[in-house]
Amino acid sequence: MMTPAEERQLTFAVLKAALQALASVAPSNVEILLHDLEQPERSVVAIANGQVSGRQVGSPIIAAPEQDQGFKALLQAARDQHGNTPLVLPDYPTALKGRSLRSATAIFRDSTGQPFASLCVNTDITGLDAAFAFLQHFQALGANPTPLTHDAPADMPVLMAEIIQAALQRSGQGRMNKQAKVEAVRMMQDRGLFIVKGGVEKAAEALGVTRYTIYNYLEQLRGEHAPAVRD
Repeated sequence: MMTPAEERQLTFAVLKAALQALASVAPSNVEILLHDLEQPERSVVAIANGQVSGRQVGSPIIAAPEQDQGFKALLQAARDQHGNTPLVLPDYPTALKGRSLRSATAIFRDSTGQPFASLCVNTDITGLDAAFAFLQHFQALGANPTPLTHDAPADMPVLMAEIIQAALQRSGQGRMNKQAKVEAVRMMQDRGLFIVKGGVEKAAEALGVTRYTIYNYLEQLRGEHAPAVRD
């Protein structure tokens, strides 16, 4: 009988092989990536068509598209550790820097119920490159076409700051009451901020509260469940 560590090793080997096979036939607008959930600060262990999101092997888990329901599924899987059936979220909308994507996520758990791997698919459906190429036909003769550029992957502090700033803007900046702060924490949680190291401290600093207050807000959001965050 295999130990949980051996189960994880075997599962990663199978998933990496499956990703390699899928990558050989996936179009360039379909990103496929495998996360090691035990190391969220450098979770991406295999990826195909990383140009869709600008990620690569070693990128953090919070560099995911916006409205990624995979974070909510991960929190649910961490709380509900009864059984080891994979948790699958098929075909849901996400967004990335103004582009529209369709995404899917599968979270895998070992025999103890602990989630340890996530296989994600993101399909860019905007067709912006094709539209841009089409519009170039209407440029004046002799005009120099603007080259297409791809944003470089942001590092961890930048990603964390972007998540926090977006949550503050949506929940109301300035003198925020408790309800507004709890809402900001909910948005940060939905973007996976509290999965990575230092997320609680960064949120506390931005909201002008202690890290224990952030834990209390998370308790309020999750009811009786223990907070799934990292110190």
